[in-house]
Amino acid sequence: MTNRETSDLPSVLLVDDEEQILFSSAALLRRAAVRNVKSVSDSRKVLPILAGESVGTIVLDLFMPHVPGKDLLAGLCRDFPQIPVIVMTAAHDLDTAIDCMKMGAFDYLLKPVENARFISSVTKALEIYTLKNQMALLENHLFSDRLEQPTAFESIVTASKKMHTVFQYCEVIGRSRQPVLITGETGTGKELIARAIHAVSGLPGKFVPVNVAGLDDNLFADTLFGHRKGAFTGAEEARRGLIDSAADGTLFLDEIGDLSESSQVKLLRLLQEQEYYSIGSDIPKKSSARIVAATNRDLHEKVSMGAFRRDLYYRVCAHRVVIPPLRERSEDIPSLVEHFIHSASKKLGKRRPSPPPQLFALLSVYHFPGNVRELEAMVFDAVARQTSGILPLASFRETISRENSPESLQHLESTACHSLALKFPEKLPTLNEAETLLVNEAMKRAGGNQGIAASLLGISRSALNKRLRKAD
Repeated sequence: MTNRETSDLPSVLLVDDEEQILFSSAALLRRAAVRNVKSVSDSRKVLPILAGESVGTIVLDLFMPHVPGKDLLAGLCRDFPQIPVIVMTAAHDLDTAIDCMKMGAFDYLLKPVENARFISSVTKALEIYTLKNQMALLENHLFSDRLEQPTAFESIVTASKKMHTVFQYCEVIGRSRQPVLITGETGTGKELIARAIHAVSGLPGKFVPVNVAGLDDNLFADTLFGHRKGAFTGAEEARRGLIDSAADGTLFLDEIGDLSESSQVKLLRLLQEQEYYSIGSDIPKKSSARIVAATNRDLHEKVSMGAFRRDLYYRVCAHRVVIPPLRERSEDIPSLVEHFIHSASKKLGKRRPSPPPQLFALLSVYHFPGNVRELEAMVFDAVARQTSGILPLASFRETISRENSPESLQHLESTACHSLALKFPEKLPTLNEAETLLVNEAMKRAGGNQGIAASLLGISRSALNKRLRKAD
């Protein structure tokens, strides 16, 4: 683990005057994948450490020279209430335990502590600290309405408030090591969101994507966990699994809703124990990869039908990101069309064409079952066909007609082109009045969306903004 990652993650601070206990406790936590552990044998150093570092949990002995543990506990609970403090002592005294819990101790452990009990207490305390921290960050993001790392989301073209809220949530959960479940219809950009979460996480490892749809149990295990040489017929060389490649990084499991029952059991163990077995090996390996999963299926419904394990669902759904479909953020259509025109023209080696004004009105009333990916395919096909410098509207009509009956297509076009002829009074309006009528009509047809309205008028959005301010 790099120094940068260690400083970014909240640490576990062990405070005990016995060096052997500090050493064994730190080693135990590191074997349990709690990587950022600090030890201090002098209780006087605790407060200076808290002043300069991010500490997520403190494990505190009661009987120490200089500053007694009870005095330190009282000060920590008063001045640092957000940090859970676990008391670990040899004092088998009920009154002492009660006093510590009244002061605000998160847990009280008696030495010698069972390994599983110690690890469980520390990991739960870290989870509580992380949850409180995330709630504070989320509140700050929502009130400030800003992003700390906007460059992480640059690959996602959007002007949607809904998507901006998704980005804010991704920043909040980014530094958590808890699993993330991304849900959304096909083509909404789930992998792009997963990459953005990895970008804001600060993890030094790689982003490793794998589509698990169609993988049988053996192939799933071999792909993720790898195998030893000779583990099965044809295994002439050892193979690293993708979970190993994603060490200290992010493993992205796409289409997790299609996993078989036996593969779900293997994934559950990985999430619960943070360990796995390579095929042919009886020695467990620890995983330091963060798991981000995605699906276009309703996992809650699959759980109720018995097709997806309930315990796995709650494990993988520690954080959930829901991506809205394109039809719920039609304000993104103009910028996406322009982005795909630029990309397609570059890839196809063609001069960049212009979209016809009618295009945005038509696309704004289409339901887009394939979402952003479908729009991208539409634009690429139209750019490939264009010969006049204008995108052919017929290309888009053909694609839409595959999803709609002729009557439905006619209704869509009728809706998009509603009131094409402006109705003027008997006396012709002045040019200024006509401009106002045009702007109002465009805003009406665009449903109040300025990007679409500007495209209908054939002007830039900034030019439309000037006219709207002038009208006000």
